[in-house]
Amino acid sequence: MLDLVAAEAGELALRWFRPGEKTSARTDYKHGGSPVTEADLAVDAFLAERLRAHFPDAAWLSEETADSDERLSRETVIVVDPIDGTRAFADGDARWSVSVALVRAGRPIAGAIAAPAAGERYVAFAGGGAWRNGERLRLATATRLAGGRLAGPQPSTGKVARALEMNVVPRIPSLALRFAMVAEGALEGALSSANSHDWDIAAADLILHEAGGLLAGLDGAQPRYNRRDLKHGPLAAAVAAAHADLLAAFARAQ
Repeated sequence: MLDLVAAEAGELALRWFRPGEKTSARTDYKHGGSPVTEADLAVDAFLAERLRAHFPDAAWLSEETADSDERLSRETVIVVDPIDGTRAFADGDARWSVSVALVRAGRPIAGAIAAPAAGERYVAFAGGGAWRNGERLRLATATRLAGGRLAGPQPSTGKVARALEMNVVPRIPSLALRFAMVAEGALEGALSSANSHDWDIAAADLILHEAGGLLAGLDGAQPRYNRRDLKHGPLAAAVAAAHADLLAAFARAQ
């Protein structure tokens, strides 16, 4: 159900998306300077209506909705980023996505990412596998990262790539999409700097895990969700068998 709703939300966002051009959506700016468009708000409202009706006992957590401590007392929470990569969306860059996850007891149990401008859909269920565009995702068990592709923020990504003999690819604006691309094997590694939020990573975390990958912080622990503090430290994603090497190089690059 999550994947269908995420896909419908992506189609809604496409009404304002202009490939290679500035969006037709009205754009405002939050405190701190990050953009929010009328498309973000429309998709947020659509997701809230559909998902809250389907999961009436779950709390709600969205980048575009005021947070409430009420969610901390709920076992299950719906976590959404209506448009992950709003700047890319607003600039006509196809690498944005809609990210939706269902979190229970601090970990995602279902997740979906729709990137309609890029033609990509991902979905995963805890213990039930992960899929991209209808095909099961199963990462190879390679333990070497040398020669592989790495995406993330600079300058740390460049330092890690040199240490591990990897190839840096252009940064993917949507963090959810960046980590999902590791799950599909389009990247061998992906990094994020500190201050990502639950809504950026929860769905991609599960998709990666179910495909045979791992997302973890510098301490080696998987992210925990629906805490009072929604921010996360630096994160690294790779196939599980090679994750320790990537994480060690990332820690040295800090």
